[in-house]
Amino acid sequence: MSRTDGLRAYAAVTAAYWAFMLSDGALRMLVLLHFNALGFNPVQLAWLFLLYELAGIVTNLAAGWIAARFGLAVTLWSGLAMQIVALIGLAQMDPGWGITTSVVFVMAVQGLSGVAKDLAKMSSKSAVKLLAPKGDGQLFRWVAALTGSKNAVKGIGYFLGAALLALAGFRGAVWGMAGVLAVILIAIRAFLPPGLPQGSKAARLASVWSRDPRVNRLSLARMFLFGARDVWFVVGIPVYFQSVLSDGSPDGRRAAFFLIGGFMALWIIAYGAVQAAAPGLLAAKGRPESEIVAKAIGWAAWLVPIPFALALAAWIAGAPAPWLSLLIIAGLLAFGFVFAVNSSVHSYLILAFSRDERVSQDVGFYYMANAAGRLVGTLLSGVSYQIGGLPLCLATAGVMAALNWLSARRLRADPR
Repeated sequence: MSRTDGLRAYAAVTAAYWAFMLSDGALRMLVLLHFNALGFNPVQLAWLFLLYELAGIVTNLAAGWIAARFGLAVTLWSGLAMQIVALIGLAQMDPGWGITTSVVFVMAVQGLSGVAKDLAKMSSKSAVKLLAPKGDGQLFRWVAALTGSKNAVKGIGYFLGAALLALAGFRGAVWGMAGVLAVILIAIRAFLPPGLPQGSKAARLASVWSRDPRVNRLSLARMFLFGARDVWFVVGIPVYFQSVLSDGSPDGRRAAFFLIGGFMALWIIAYGAVQAAAPGLLAAKGRPESEIVAKAIGWAAWLVPIPFALALAAWIAGAPAPWLSLLIIAGLLAFGFVFAVNSSVHSYLILAFSRDERVSQDVGFYYMANAAGRLVGTLLSGVSYQIGGLPLCLATAGVMAALNWLSARRLRADPR
């Protein structure tokens, strides 16, 4: 493939990924804020997202083989189409249903959305390995640009979801997103240039399991890294801020929606910007792979003390206070900076470790571990917040961050 065709294919893949992640961020915020306002407790809110993350574990394993068998373009289009179906399904929810029925229905729809997300993610990340120019740190820069821009777009989606909920209501917001995503799917299907692998019927299902110790160790670290984030991100912090900001009135709830959505959007956008800038921050150009591995271990260590310090502050405060809220915001922004560098280095290393002929399988396996971390983090977010409030929620994030650091240290043990 020529460089021009490669750039066109990269631009089309990136546009499809942006569209998907915009809807994914908006949908997550819509579901969280809408059902919290309906009176769901933290554990019930966590259940809404569990099947979403569980579906990601299964999907990532299968998606690597599906892409190897049928081609990356097929999995990319399938992910966008499934997200449209999930949005349409969510619009059918009846406000008169009981809590149990509502939880089961939303879990099922979120499960379909989880399948869609991981099909799109695996396709996009695998395509970068094949489309990026070889040598001189190009792969790190290309994957950092895709991942960073994706998270900035997802952050805008968080704010968009909160704003749509306040302005158009739950059902109107969901229908609007489904319509826009359908238009984008048609455009991508029509204009995606050729050049992505078409797949091979010789690909075997057993090939989804990685036999490379570097991939396995990195995947374990990735699981704990994203568990450390989602422990506070999914339920704990949004519910805490909603309890602090909302006075229970309709106007108060709407104002809280905007403020919480704004903060979550700011966090994700800043996280994406740092991810995109990570190659420059690490001065990665021209550095050998072993030095990038050493930096991954060092930055994993820097993440550990932040959630523990915030947990201690929340425990000392005992109850919500203005100084505590400001400290938590500052601390979580610092967490986001260090987390973003960790995530960006991981995203580069999985592609660097993978061979071209099995990149989709290795990337699928790696993102299976990512989804497992999100699943554990989601469950612990609701459980820890309900049992011990914000202090236990943040302390649990610290434990997960420590496990990420211990797992990352094992990367140095591989002689390659």
